[in-house]
Amino acid sequence: MDQKGYARVADIAASLDLSRSAVSNMVRRLAARGFVNYEKYRGLTLTAEGQAVAKHIKVRDHTLTELFQLLGLSPETVEQEVEVIEHHVTPETLRVFSRLVRFWRTHPQHLQAFLQYSRGK
Repeated sequence: MDQKGYARVADIAASLDLSRSAVSNMVRRLAARGFVNYEKYRGLTLTAEGQAVAKHIKVRDHTLTELFQLLGLSPETVEQEVEVIEHHVTPETLRVFSRLVRFWRTHPQHLQAFLQYSRGK
């Protein structure tokens, strides 16, 4: 969708390794909730509300990924933890995590001090 401005059910199914019918059913439900504009055999685009939700999901994923990377977790662990945690983080917690990431990016000496502390050094 980022590249073409729209997506097709077949493309989504292939990228997620799902059946076309499973994706088609989900797309119809998203359309019913007002997140996508969908025409059968034509493809889909995000509505304004869908774009807002997608942006929130991207920000949440990016914030958690960056936080766990800063903490020195392995790429595999980062991916697993983000997948598990991202659906349970409240907006308030996400804001705090985002501020912490910004703080550590602005003051790397504090990140290093924390990492040394957490390693017991």
